[in-house]
Amino acid sequence: MGSMAKSPKNVAVRGAVHRHEHLTKQGLLERAFTFAFRGLVYAQIWEDPIVDMEALELGPDHHLVTIASGGCNVQSYLTADPRKITAVDLNTAHVALNNLKQQAALHLPDYESFHRFFGLADREANIDAYHEHIRPHLDSTSRAYWEQRSPNGVRRISAFKANFYRYGLLGRLIGFVHWLAHRYKIDPSEILRAKSREEQCEIFDRNFAPFFDKKLLRWIVDNPASLFGLGIPPAQYDLLKADDPEGITGALRSRLRKLACDFDIKDNYFAWQAFGRGYGRTEDAPLPPYLQRENWDAVRTRADRIEIRHQNMAEYLESMPAQSLDRYILLDAQDWMTDEQLTRLWAAITRTAKPGARVLYRTAAKPDVVKGHIPEELMSQWEYAPQDKLDDWTRRDRSSVYGMVHLWTLKPHG
Repeated sequence: MGSMAKSPKNVAVRGAVHRHEHLTKQGLLERAFTFAFRGLVYAQIWEDPIVDMEALELGPDHHLVTIASGGCNVQSYLTADPRKITAVDLNTAHVALNNLKQQAALHLPDYESFHRFFGLADREANIDAYHEHIRPHLDSTSRAYWEQRSPNGVRRISAFKANFYRYGLLGRLIGFVHWLAHRYKIDPSEILRAKSREEQCEIFDRNFAPFFDKKLLRWIVDNPASLFGLGIPPAQYDLLKADDPEGITGALRSRLRKLACDFDIKDNYFAWQAFGRGYGRTEDAPLPPYLQRENWDAVRTRADRIEIRHQNMAEYLESMPAQSLDRYILLDAQDWMTDEQLTRLWAAITRTAKPGARVLYRTAAKPDVVKGHIPEELMSQWEYAPQDKLDDWTRRDRSSVYGMVHLWTLKPHG
């Protein structure tokens, strides 16, 4: 990989993240985040696709545009039978992962091999399946990514025989937190054996709540760079810190408590990733929609509807015809943006949106980052969802990471 100054992908990421001068404290943090973001960040995406599909009322006539991230939701949206999904991302590792998932869905022979690859993600047979069924269909850039060797001499594709979900920036951060918890004689996986939500909460209150009072943990999370592994750039760190009276520690504790207590562990695959560093191994283990056996035929037969682009969202939208798109998912990317970037994005969304189009995104904190930050001439064309709906979708988002889910609908013209 070339230097950041020479790499087109890093220029794009820099444009999305950098908001301050190079030698200021915030500027240095932003550039450190850009450096960290060069590789794989999310082996699994952390937004609940069930909430997304419900809020968007995603259906068969829709062309959905979304930020790709780890690709789980891109494939899960296929269960709603949309006409087309365009997945864009600035991160080459995420683009390569999405291409790998698409070709796996199209060419692996059966559900068992697909689940083994992305559900278990820790079998030698996955490497054989890659060479026999996936590699011949991958584009050269993605193939080069997966076959490139890490500094330890192991090819990246080998992660799928060693629990892929322990890799990437987030996977390694979760691993570090597990290591730190064990130093305090806390077993994070204990909560996965709970028999009820009451027991889940009891375990959290006994083991995890006091963990956030440890001086070492507080010292770590008080450093913005420590949360780069969560994909949190400095601007988003500041929003999250302001969202709780106890600051960043309180915000993280409340989000983890929601993850641990508000949903039955048997139904929440996000909790399994956080507390178990992978999906469950039993037949009835919770899984993302795209990995569920009953959705295999839908994912397999519709995977060719996915278009994967290494591109900025605004740049892609500016290349599309007016009134050509139906649904937009922006993840939490707007938390990073300046008013100028938000205006460019929303101008492109408004131009390409059909009447009734919907835009969904999340924010780390509760306040919206769009209202008051783009011109009224754009904002007045959109209707914000009722607050009770937003609160309900936020409450039911099993990932438990975000402060609020936001949804806008384009008003009828005239």
